[in-house]
Amino acid sequence: MQTKKIIVLISGDGSNLQALIEKLHLPKENIGASEIVLVISNNADAYGLTRAKDAQIKHLVISSDTDISPLEYDALLTVQIEKLQPDLILLAGFMRILGKPFVRQYGHKMLNIHPSLLPKYQGINTHQRAIDNAEKEHGASVHFVTPEIDNGPVVLQAKVPIFDDDNVAELSARVHTQEHLIYPLSAQWFLSGRLKLNAGNAELDGKCLAKDGYAPD
Repeated sequence: MQTKKIIVLISGDGSNLQALIEKLHLPKENIGASEIVLVISNNADAYGLTRAKDAQIKHLVISSDTDISPLEYDALLTVQIEKLQPDLILLAGFMRILGKPFVRQYGHKMLNIHPSLLPKYQGINTHQRAIDNAEKEHGASVHFVTPEIDNGPVVLQAKVPIFDDDNVAELSARVHTQEHLIYPLSAQWFLSGRLKLNAGNAELDGKCLAKDGYAPD
């Protein structure tokens, strides 16, 4: 079996990166199926870089703290991607907006994990916004990346309850637990050929997914 190559883009702690490492890179039963070949961070202080180092995964920083333009930044990313020709690109807390040309080039093989039940709460501060609006449930969504931020076809969602006395830290932890389950699973679907982006729609096993992604009967 040909090994599938993954590049992961991060900005911070890298808890989702750790879940991806454990599910897609490290398990003995997974050897030969997939490999994280590179982790790229736009933040030199991201703890996710330490996670990559500990797992002996190649990692580098393309810093956002420079005067280069968005197009120039995307060009630097493209150089690294083209060197390795990955089968899948995963955004794991990557806090930088990617340009439309970049997304059009790679969007068919690029997934993101977002901390809300899309289309609700696109953008940042999703947990606080959900609490402020007295939502009863919240969650996370895996979606294909499109030029419109947090607006790509949803692959899979996980819901968690919001309790009356919840704070952001408690809700965030609850959502993270679900993220660490649904993101590796969605990636596995893609790498096995089950999940595809076809004519702007997410398809699993040849069937178009609903707007909120896969929902088993």
